[in-house]
Amino acid sequence: MTERAISDDRPLAAAASRLLVLYAARGVRGFGDGFAVIVLPAYLSAIGLRPVQIGVVATAALLGSSLLTLVIGLVAPRHDLRTMLLAGAVLMVATGVVFPHVEHVSFIMLVAFIGTVNPQSGDHGVLVPLEHAMLARAAAGPERTNAFARYSLTGALAMAAGSLAAATPDFLVAAGLGRLAAYQAMFYLYAALGVVAALLYRRLPHALAEQKLASTPLGPSRRTVFKLAALFSLDSFAGGFVVQSLLALWLFERFDLSLSAASLFFFWTSVLTAFSYPIAARLSARIGLINTMVFTHIPSSVFLILAAFSPDLILTLALLLIRSALGQMDVPARSSYVMAVVTEAERPAAASFTAVPRSLASSLSPALAGTLLAASFQGWPLIICGALKITYDLLLLAQFRHVKPPEER
Repeated sequence: MTERAISDDRPLAAAASRLLVLYAARGVRGFGDGFAVIVLPAYLSAIGLRPVQIGVVATAALLGSSLLTLVIGLVAPRHDLRTMLLAGAVLMVATGVVFPHVEHVSFIMLVAFIGTVNPQSGDHGVLVPLEHAMLARAAAGPERTNAFARYSLTGALAMAAGSLAAATPDFLVAAGLGRLAAYQAMFYLYAALGVVAALLYRRLPHALAEQKLASTPLGPSRRTVFKLAALFSLDSFAGGFVVQSLLALWLFERFDLSLSAASLFFFWTSVLTAFSYPIAARLSARIGLINTMVFTHIPSSVFLILAAFSPDLILTLALLLIRSALGQMDVPARSSYVMAVVTEAERPAAASFTAVPRSLASSLSPALAGTLLAASFQGWPLIICGALKITYDLLLLAQFRHVKPPEER
């Protein structure tokens, strides 16, 4: 191999190495999120919180995540992405250490607001916009969507494993440990995973040069980003009615589902979600990113609405599994689309500014959902979620079907 060939291969090897680190970090975080979203409502119920209070805690967690993500979007264009990722990992460690030591609802809300335990599954949280910006720097064109699909696949599979790990407290109790102590041990495990994430982020290169060229977080793509953010907000407001923690609580309340059974169910939902991502990448190459987002999302919402009316546990779980196989196929397509329709210098801000309204909007609905769960018909959160998501899909198609990323023009 000539010296020039070796030189040409180095940027490709560096980009591949960066992608692998980001995939690994997403997997570590996903594993922690996978058991945290199930253990969290069980822990809060065990210390005496009512469904309405649990919904308020979920709202506080989503609201805090939104505000932190907004701050990141404002400062990321002028700071090192690697340093900010490390700071986020430290916050994850602190969350896992502090959460088991608070029991009063006010302090629980404060920790949920500041910390990283998120009641919603999927690509959410303060670290996501930073990882998205890093991913887009390492992969361009058609490969960008594939990179986001692999990133989402890794996270979903890790969440599936984490969902299985949510049954660990039952085994610890059977071994003689107290129920609360078993839940607290899971939060300590969450903190340990934050340490692992920090070690992975240390392997990433510093990312300063491109962002420092930007005088403002958003420039020529401001209008596009704001329109997308408004639509994504509607989608997330809808999703907030059925965040995974509240869906688990709904299954606990309606069908008296055990923690072990819930962990197994959410394992399979995560597996189905995970393997939908590579399919979404292939589908988007054929029909486009926007069409992929819309035409997979609408059927999933229909199945969610049907689950609200199902009187049988098995049928309900089957409908929710089908929904899981379709409902997140828009995730890699959406992430890739946002990164494609803005300039490189705008990417951290675009990822953040489209995520923040989503998180703010989703932070409003869990408290409403918690109230609706106390109603005589407990399926209202699922119905409202499905109806609003279908509305979002139709609006997205109408507004952006002609706005193509570079590879589709």
